Amino acid sequence: MTDMDSAADAHTGGPRRVVMRGEHKYTLLGTAHVSRASAEEVQNEIETGAYDTVAIELCDARHAALTRAGELEQMDLFQVLRQGKAGMVAANLALGAYQQRLADQFGIEPGAEMRAAITSCAAADLPLVLVDRNIGITLKRVYRRIPWWQRMSTLGALFASLLSREKIEESDIERLKEGDMLESTFNEFAAESATMHETLIDERDRYMAAQLLKRTPSRHTLVVVGAGHLKGLARYLEAGMDDPGEVVTELDRVPPGATWVKWLPWIVVALVFIGFAIGFSRSAGLGQQMVIEWVVINGALSAVGAALALAHPLTVVTAFIAAPLTSLNPTIGAGMVTAAAELWLRKPRVGDFSTLKSDVTKATGWWKNRVSRTLLVFVFSTVGSAAGTYIAGFRIVGQLFGS
Repeated sequence: MTDMDSAADAHTGGPRRVVMRGEHKYTLLGTAHVSRASAEEVQNEIETGAYDTVAIELCDARHAALTRAGELEQMDLFQVLRQGKAGMVAANLALGAYQQRLADQFGIEPGAEMRAAITSCAAADLPLVLVDRNIGITLKRVYRRIPWWQRMSTLGALFASLLSREKIEESDIERLKEGDMLESTFNEFAAESATMHETLIDERDRYMAAQLLKRTPSRHTLVVVGAGHLKGLARYLEAGMDDPGEVVTELDRVPPGATWVKWLPWIVVALVFIGFAIGFSRSAGLGQQMVIEWVVINGALSAVGAALALAHPLTVVTAFIAAPLTSLNPTIGAGMVTAAAELWLRKPRVGDFSTLKSDVTKATGWWKNRVSRTLLVFVFSTVGSAAGTYIAGFRIVGQLFGS
């Protein structure tokens, strides 16, 4: 059985649904993630004393980001790079920056309604349940499930959100209650991609329903979620699940990448070496020319990428030297080498970590802050080296078979 109060108070009342599962009652409260009204409503709702459990749309990582102010200061940036998480960290920063930019206009912290739920639960000594899927897994599933050609445009949309300076009215913020923060960030692409919408919204509706059915055998649970999840979450709760734990396991699984993608770098390396061998077999001059072009094109484009990130001059030189070599060894990327060089030459200061969240809300802040600039060095030099690999590779093929 499902009830809906869509005519809530215009100033403080968010949309809500009530779902009954046997003796268990779930009140789903829709919020806007940067809304002052939503934060106040969550606090008032918990203070009524009507609930014995509160569940919120957070995962462990996002909960830690809200409750542990000094977590970024403890980040080991070199370990992030070595573990291949630089891109994910940059994406998370971009997502947080988009939300922070909206929130800064109204003097409210992003996720204030979640913070209100956390503090109110602690004050009322109520159990708090985190029911959302880890944001890293969600982004990885989006990345793996969409076509390769859509991945770059999606990443571009994410970082383009940082460049927009358009002011947003508070009434517009309230309209975010009709959607979801992740989906609104990728709005243009989510609207056109059923796969992206399914991963960002529908899968998480199902995941949160499974978590609720698995974890909260309480009499009355308040569920605080972005209002874009109300309809789907209510539908899955009402339908029930035979094995909620299996659903959680299934949706936590990251689809493996295509096998050919894993082998592609090695195939390219093999073809390059074969090309060099054929070139030298024809003439020493041709072989030397091919090697020189490989070094110049690959090194120059990676160096240009590092320079665009405003890397230290010695890092730019490192990019030029390292890229032609790392491109022939897929186990280590040019970005790893250049970022390590940048870290050694310009070690981030404590202040860079403490101001990171605010700095990345502005496009210029990504280049100003040493932490985010190191991530840019990693990304830009990697992209430059990858472009150089394929451009130089085509040049080799052209010289061997062009005439």
